[in-house]
Amino acid sequence: MKLIRSLALVALSLSLIAGSAFAAETKPLEIWISSFQDKVYYEAMVKLYQKKVDPDFKANVSAYGFREMPDKLAVAIKTGVNPPDIVQLDETMFGIYLNGEVPFLDLTDRFKEADLDKGIVPSRQKLFAWKGHTYGIPQSLSAMVLYYRTDLFDKYHIMPEDIATWDDFVKVGEELADKHQTMVALDPTYYGALMRQRGTDWFGKDGKPFPNEVMAIDTLKWMVDLKNKGIGMVPERATVFDPVFFSSTVSPGDVICLIGADWYGLDMLQQFTPELSGKWGVMPLPAWKDAKGVPGRRTSTFAGQGLLIYKQTKQPDASWKFIDFVMKDPDANVKRFVDGNSFPAYEPAWKDDRLHQPFAFFNNQKFGEELMSLAPEVPEVVETPGRPQAIFMFQENYFSQVINGQMTPEKVIEEIKGALSK
Repeated sequence: MKLIRSLALVALSLSLIAGSAFAAETKPLEIWISSFQDKVYYEAMVKLYQKKVDPDFKANVSAYGFREMPDKLAVAIKTGVNPPDIVQLDETMFGIYLNGEVPFLDLTDRFKEADLDKGIVPSRQKLFAWKGHTYGIPQSLSAMVLYYRTDLFDKYHIMPEDIATWDDFVKVGEELADKHQTMVALDPTYYGALMRQRGTDWFGKDGKPFPNEVMAIDTLKWMVDLKNKGIGMVPERATVFDPVFFSSTVSPGDVICLIGADWYGLDMLQQFTPELSGKWGVMPLPAWKDAKGVPGRRTSTFAGQGLLIYKQTKQPDASWKFIDFVMKDPDANVKRFVDGNSFPAYEPAWKDDRLHQPFAFFNNQKFGEELMSLAPEVPEVVETPGRPQAIFMFQENYFSQVINGQMTPEKVIEEIKGALSK
């Protein structure tokens, strides 16, 4: 009798353990997203995954701000309370987590096994990598283009082909300044993008800041010259990402052009200037000329989100399967583009006809094809632990001073280098 009772207790214990394990496996994934627009997209992706892969799949999608996400994540990591399984992180913030042990799952082997190393645009593959390990999967191409007002180009008799180089851009800009029309708004984020277009960056691959200091100073001087010549203007709140900027400056036509990545036009321009649908055109960035006068690449890159898995997740396989699906499924890639999010970095998805259609908002141009043509020229971003500090230091402490003539570009570079060496 005792033996039977003991066996019954063992069976019950095993049943409870199995039940607990099953409950843990089926617990909804916690997905943290860094914008409301992306939250809407990922809620749709959960439904698509349920439809195509697993009807029992469950996930909670929570949205936090671009700047709020690192703070929220830091608290979760420190306390261990309600941490996420999947995190969407902007590449600008990635360097924050590269001092010491990286808190994200090493996805290097999974990345290769899924053939993402063959599918994602080569220059984007190391966006969330560090010391030879891949920790995140980039969602967007983030190719930079020049958005321009077609109606204002017509008014001033400007053709896109008139602006093949930045020298052309300055020439046209000076002519417009004489007519009291500003060519472009200036933003601190343009600085890094313009450096990358020229073949340099905030940091070199050796981790040292300003690998080409002469070019870094020259690029900053060029931006200051745009302001001084009336070609460029600084928005009231010193950023082209402020909703007020669109209503107060862009919509009235105070500027003709804006520099931005694919997601800037798909998300922000569509969201904040709906009344200008059909009046926006897209063209490659004007090229920089090298020392011999030869024009270079016609694009650059700035920012872009990626998906990472928190290292302490209890559901690494389920998290990866969802990420793999979102990155490779044709409908998931198309939806990211047509619903106003970003252009996918996964090249096999580009075969889909829906990415080749005329885009009504952009004057019926085939925006997707324009981005595909620029993809081979998108430069690689050099990730380092000091990169977020350098970017935000420049934006918050130095951009306003240098653009308004209170500091020289040389002094700005000197002080940033000094701060980074401490």
